[in-house]
Amino acid sequence: MTQVERLQIPQVQAAPAAQVAPAGDPAMLGLPTFIVGAVALGLTLTGYVSAASQGAAIPIILFSTGIGLIAATGWAARLAQSAVVAVFGIFSGFWLSYAFLLLGLGHNWYGVAPKDVTHTVALFLISWMVIIGALGLATLALPWTYTLLFAFVELALALVLAGALHPSSTLTHLGGYSVFAFAAVGLYMFFGACRAATGGSALPLGRPVFKN
Repeated sequence: MTQVERLQIPQVQAAPAAQVAPAGDPAMLGLPTFIVGAVALGLTLTGYVSAASQGAAIPIILFSTGIGLIAATGWAARLAQSAVVAVFGIFSGFWLSYAFLLLGLGHNWYGVAPKDVTHTVALFLISWMVIIGALGLATLALPWTYTLLFAFVELALALVLAGALHPSSTLTHLGGYSVFAFAAVGLYMFFGACRAATGGSALPLGRPVFKN
């Protein structure tokens, strides 16, 4: 071994810095934007505005609820929260498609014949009843507050569907009250998320309906 080799000091590579997992709760954005759209829709369905002004809730639903839920979905995806992505992503699709349904029918964007408008609305409602019902069944292992939320959403869709196929202001109003019910459940969940985010204890969400 040469003199130079004896004097060489081995290079020690520093260990890579530990990666800090991103933190946060997408519900802090997703829930309030969901709630405000639900309140606007409930007021519309219960007759706060006239039947000729059914699009009154579109600005809130489109630019707050729809976009807010897309942002919350992206946030949840960043945190690898797959179940939260599914919930917020599905509901962002619901609210955005509802807004564009009303806009499209009101301005005849889709070429739907007047005689087919009722069944076009029914098609929309039935399609969303299927996927939200499936979401509710698939998440029965979550605390029962989530199950209650999905159940009220499904009930609201069913009542509005019945009111559309068999014109009845009573059924439509009952659908609106069901919307207020799931908005109230969402508000409870939002309060819990706020308490947890500000250093308090989260509100209890109940036990799962079924355990895995």
